[in-house]
Amino acid sequence: MRRIFSILPRAVRAAFFVLPLLVVACNKSAPSYIRVEGQMLGTFMQVSACTEQPSSEVYAMMMSIDTAAKKSMSIFDENSLLSRVNRNETDSLDEHIIHCLELSRGVSQISGGAYDVTIAPLVEAYGFAGKERQAEVNVDSLLEFVGIDKVRVENGRLVKEDSRLRLDFNSIAKGYVVDMAAQELERLGMESYLVDIGGEVRCRGVNSKGGAWRVGIETPFDGNDAVGAYVQQVISLTDCAMATSGNYRRYYLDAEGRKVAHTIDPHTGQSVVTDLLSATVVAPTCAEADAYGTMFMAMGLERAIELARELEQRGVMVYFIAAGEGDKFDVYYSSKLAPALKTTDGFRVIK
Repeated sequence: MRRIFSILPRAVRAAFFVLPLLVVACNKSAPSYIRVEGQMLGTFMQVSACTEQPSSEVYAMMMSIDTAAKKSMSIFDENSLLSRVNRNETDSLDEHIIHCLELSRGVSQISGGAYDVTIAPLVEAYGFAGKERQAEVNVDSLLEFVGIDKVRVENGRLVKEDSRLRLDFNSIAKGYVVDMAAQELERLGMESYLVDIGGEVRCRGVNSKGGAWRVGIETPFDGNDAVGAYVQQVISLTDCAMATSGNYRRYYLDAEGRKVAHTIDPHTGQSVVTDLLSATVVAPTCAEADAYGTMFMAMGLERAIELARELEQRGVMVYFIAAGEGDKFDVYYSSKLAPALKTTDGFRVIK
């Protein structure tokens, strides 16, 4: 999988989520840009690419990837391999689960345990995995079998220290599937493309106008349920990936009517209370960006800013939106991301 990473500065204008593209020739002798849209992983999917491949074939390829991903890692499909592994019906893993588990382990180590894919029991207990929320959640008992250090892979098989341990890759799977699609597009010879699944993006080359791909970051506020309707920032990208994590859409109301966010602290087993509303991450791969975004949300704003300084040296950049005074937002961004941003007026640079 390609690890090239760069950001091209380009003046852009605010527009819808992934900004509209015209179907034009890539160059005088090359094929045209195509645009494919549909549904994947329970959300929207869009592919824009310069290719000779018919759009119908690209669509079929994306649907094939969707099917493979669901059969492997879906926690909503009781017949998926991951669901069977979680029920201890098998310990045999496929390449997708192994890759996501090992990448997750690395992110967990970087975060000091703030990111952990073994929190499935907690996610289910709080009602964030399609399950009915438990009236009372016994956090201490659930934490006994939570911890990525309690699971390992040996010869393609999963070894659990506790049979009750279960995995949940929702914080990385969508990004991983974006990478799968990008890898397949490159295998087919495409050098300019953008893959967008539910707002998680990977791109290469240039758009149909010969410039960097322009991607929107949404404004995180209550009631913003229409994806792409409210754009707070536009970033110009190429040869990299981007993912955003946030708590403003996924929550439940507790007995006192307070909103409880879906991001869970693996150390305490409790939902995270933080001023950090959304964390956008630009990284070499979308799986990394996806996992890092969740990690930052679980850490809270202060710790997230500290770690963002370190990760910038690894080619990882961030754009944090936090709650400010009143209805205002405070924005923090990596210094190396500045050339790609439409505006930085009033924002705080992380350096």
